[in-house]
Amino acid sequence: MQGPRRARLIDVARRAGVGKTTASDALSGSGRVSPATRDAVLAAAADLGYTANTAARHLRNGSIGTIGIVLPEVVSRSSYYMAFSFGIVTHAAAHDVDVTIVSPSLSSGRSRPIRADGLIIGDPLSGDPALPALFASGIPIVTQEHLPDDVEGDPVGVVWSSHEAGMLRLMDEIDRTGARHPALLVAPDITDWSRQLVAGYRRGCESRGLQPVLAPIEFEAPWAAVRAATERLLAERPETDVIICAPDSSAIEVVAVLGRMGRIVGDDITVVSCVDHPSLPYLQPSITSIDLRPRESGVACAALLLDVLEGRAEPGADIEFPITVVARESTAHPLRVRAS
Repeated sequence: MQGPRRARLIDVARRAGVGKTTASDALSGSGRVSPATRDAVLAAAADLGYTANTAARHLRNGSIGTIGIVLPEVVSRSSYYMAFSFGIVTHAAAHDVDVTIVSPSLSSGRSRPIRADGLIIGDPLSGDPALPALFASGIPIVTQEHLPDDVEGDPVGVVWSSHEAGMLRLMDEIDRTGARHPALLVAPDITDWSRQLVAGYRRGCESRGLQPVLAPIEFEAPWAAVRAATERLLAERPETDVIICAPDSSAIEVVAVLGRMGRIVGDDITVVSCVDHPSLPYLQPSITSIDLRPRESGVACAALLLDVLEGRAEPGADIEFPITVVARESTAHPLRVRAS
């Protein structure tokens, strides 16, 4: 014997007393459907146990129901990118869309096309050989942050934050310590994020009459490289009394290096971070940082991409995403020992 027949869209439409197109629009959240009609259609779908045939919908729309994420190689050791990816996945899942990870090392010169309706690129890197191929593919792309100057491309949308303003706000917190010899541990000009951080740092130093000191480090630097850069900075600039850590989680290793060198955070030197991390509130002292709200940023990128793909937004959107500074103990009090 055959089981009960699966409810169809036409069954839902008849139960709600509307046309099939109206029922489809109400269920997908698209089109001009009144709240009362949408509620009636949703109630009818619930009564009948109707579930959308997503395979048929994707075939009809010429899509496969999947979006891709392109992330830097550092993602495997970055709490920021893990949270960012989770935000994309949760928003996509809520809209019946799958997510795939596109390896940057494979996305250029690959022998087969990328099977995704659209892509989200997190922090496009200057000089990345994968980017020209991705933009040449014709796949709609949303970028998190603007493209570096040396990268040509036409994203359908950008979600960006004012990291220059974030750095200036971070330096306002540093003022509480009385520090006069700040150094920025950063990969200069490799991304729009790092470019903005450097610009804000230089502006902040200039307005305070301070000498800017950049301690270069690779964007994807492992912890051993963070240790080496910190030790080199303090050997060359022993007067440094605050280290501003740009790379994700680098503040953790910087604090450890300072401890091994006999420097006391909050006494003769302090540390702040340009990327918040789950462990920073629990260090001694806790570390002031910029909360980039990565999960929410991922949601914003996924929402923009899906809106463009499904016709709810025109290509070319440029959306500013708000970030905030979290003040903690590392900048709460003046340093007790001033560097000479």
